[in-house]
Amino acid sequence: MKYKIMIVDDEPVNLRTLERVFRQHYHVVTAESGSEALNLLEQHDVAVIISDQRMPEMTGIELMKRTVALRPQMVKILLTGYTDVSALIEAINCGLVYRYLTKPWDNDDLRQTVSRALETYEMMKSKHLLGMENQRLRARLTEIGELAAQGMAQVSSAPNEEPNEEEENAAFDPSQPEVVYELMG
Repeated sequence: MKYKIMIVDDEPVNLRTLERVFRQHYHVVTAESGSEALNLLEQHDVAVIISDQRMPEMTGIELMKRTVALRPQMVKILLTGYTDVSALIEAINCGLVYRYLTKPWDNDDLRQTVSRALETYEMMKSKHLLGMENQRLRARLTEIGELAAQGMAQVSSAPNEEPNEEEENAAFDPSQPEVVYELMG
């Protein structure tokens, strides 16, 4: 399976360069702006997004914040040619950015970062699926508990009739310790 990665940069030269770095191993989706990226994210299941920080209209961090609702498990990498330390610290501390890299980037370092980001993506996706399964099982357990409570309520509200001997023998199961204990007790 080829993962989809998205590259967002307002400089076409950077987009083409980054696309060449990744196109052999991944399906690459490119966008020249944050708004274009958001539109494409509605159509593509992207595992990793690599975005420039400084772009007109929307910064990379603003884009990352807005992608959370669309693709919560997507891993986000920020490229920056500037040292806007406070913005980077904020993005990393609130869990928006997996890693940030500086321009000019090292292709090998970027490839390795994306490879690790995909491992993180798989882990997050598995965690999400397990959480959904856990939620489904809890709901089912609640249903079973409610059905059991209804059954117990029906049994306790039924009139007390003395069972005949045939019913008593049919109900006897020596493998059930509670029944054996009641008979012995």
